Amino acid sequence: MHPDIITDPGIPSIGVLSRMSDRTRHEKYSVSVGLDRNLKAELKVAPEEGSNDVAVVEHTLPPEKLAAPLHRHSNEDEISYILQGRMGVQEGDEVSVIETGEFAVKERGIWHTFWNPGPEQLRFLEIITPGEFAWYFAETDAILPETGEPDVEAVEQLVELHDRYDFELDPESVPRLLDRHGLDTDHSE
Repeated sequence: MHPDIITDPGIPSIGVLSRMSDRTRHEKYSVSVGLDRNLKAELKVAPEEGSNDVAVVEHTLPPEKLAAPLHRHSNEDEISYILQGRMGVQEGDEVSVIETGEFAVKERGIWHTFWNPGPEQLRFLEIITPGEFAWYFAETDAILPETGEPDVEAVEQLVELHDRYDFELDPESVPRLLDRHGLDTDHSE
């Protein structure tokens, strides 16, 4: 096999990526973030791997779990392509369910969140543009405790991280979201 061809058996329909030059400046990652670390994030294409400043992250989320509080990106658009399962999406007050093989576009500047309405695991590719935000997941993973709530120092680090990415979260939205969308309130997998 040619040394510049990377295969990923986990994505059969999009399993080959040709890298013409090695411009990666950061290590790729596979981490758990989101509410209670229920959201898995694996960097597939780093923004530095091309000149278009796009990143691709593969996410998985167990059934009936909320990924994150309502949040808003000031700089990035996110395009989710559903590989397996279904994705519930709330943008502003509008709610929709995206099926396998469909896309969800989450535009910058709009409060949004997503969850897995079940019954199977949700697996999707997140295309992030500009792609720098893809590093947020690895940075968050390094700050969050393995279990439980973050301590004061971790909260301060998260606030700095959110400020750096111009990213806002509404933690008080979580109970309303869980109730509104009938999601699992047990914070374990």
